[in-house]
Amino acid sequence: MTIILFIILLSVIITIHEAGHLIAAKIFGVYCYEFSFGMGPLLWQKKTEETKYSLRALPIGGYVSMAGEADGDAVYPDVTVPEGRRLTDQKTWKKVIIMLAGVMMNFLLAWLILSLVILGTGVFRSSPPAVVNEVVAGSPAEAAGFMSGDRIVKITKEDGSSVKPKTYLDMQAFSSGYDGTETYVIQRGDEEFEVSVRPEWNEESQSYLIGIIGPDAEIHEVNLLNCWYYGFAEMGIITGMMLTIIMGLFRGSGLDQLSGPVGIYQATETYAKLGFSSYMLLVGQLSLNVGIFNLLPLPVLDGGQIVLALCEGAVGKPLNSTVKTVIMAACWVLLISIMLFATWNDIARLLR
Repeated sequence: MTIILFIILLSVIITIHEAGHLIAAKIFGVYCYEFSFGMGPLLWQKKTEETKYSLRALPIGGYVSMAGEADGDAVYPDVTVPEGRRLTDQKTWKKVIIMLAGVMMNFLLAWLILSLVILGTGVFRSSPPAVVNEVVAGSPAEAAGFMSGDRIVKITKEDGSSVKPKTYLDMQAFSSGYDGTETYVIQRGDEEFEVSVRPEWNEESQSYLIGIIGPDAEIHEVNLLNCWYYGFAEMGIITGMMLTIIMGLFRGSGLDQLSGPVGIYQATETYAKLGFSSYMLLVGQLSLNVGIFNLLPLPVLDGGQIVLALCEGAVGKPLNSTVKTVIMAACWVLLISIMLFATWNDIARLLR
């Protein structure tokens, strides 16, 4: 059953992303060769006036082939595309919207799911402020001198990266999985001072903790009218955590926390056991993550394609095809390397 739910999860997220590109391309008159649900061998296909709609054997995503894209033109070299209907013929702002459309569909799906899941629970718990409510006895925090009522102004890691947390979620996103010494700027009354503390491994939570407990979360009642606001608020929280993690990866920290398809499969199994709402929550979170990831300025991702389109618009002509090919190849090597490393992390965690 888990494998079916895993396939549905990936298919929905990727297909809705590609559907966004298709809709935007159709609006602006870009010729689309094919829109496919799934990958691999063809099972069924319906041909409209110009676009083939396909169902393929491997339900692990989908794609849209547009005229003017190298992949699409290579597969359909004999198709006569009307003048001005290629992606490369479009104005820069239209190209940007077409490239952004997939990400926006992922964001829309995430907002819809998160809003409805929150509505189903009836309440929304906002993260408490970064204030120490209680210090665990015998913990590193107690040894470092933390006291109840301390407000955490800033946290700095050994590599110099830092955060000024407003909530406990900000602290969790920054410090999760980190086992090095951190320097905390503490406000106690009118006084500000620094303390350094190194977390200890906690068997119960399977994480590194310093031993502080925050105030209780503020609980808000949710109804059909305000659930959309709280769904958007939840998207903001997840986005903030995601960006913190990405920035940490660029600094070389948190690499051991990277997870790939194996990790997503495990998460699918875990969330599915908790019920339908939990499973849908995972779909919403991953859809948002896919959208954010696709905005990274790598040429093989939508964000990189947007950067290239803006550069070409600025110089008034296409960039050198050889240079673009080399950059694309290098980015593919980078992404595949990251995926292999993340998969190795997942396998290593399984072995442990």
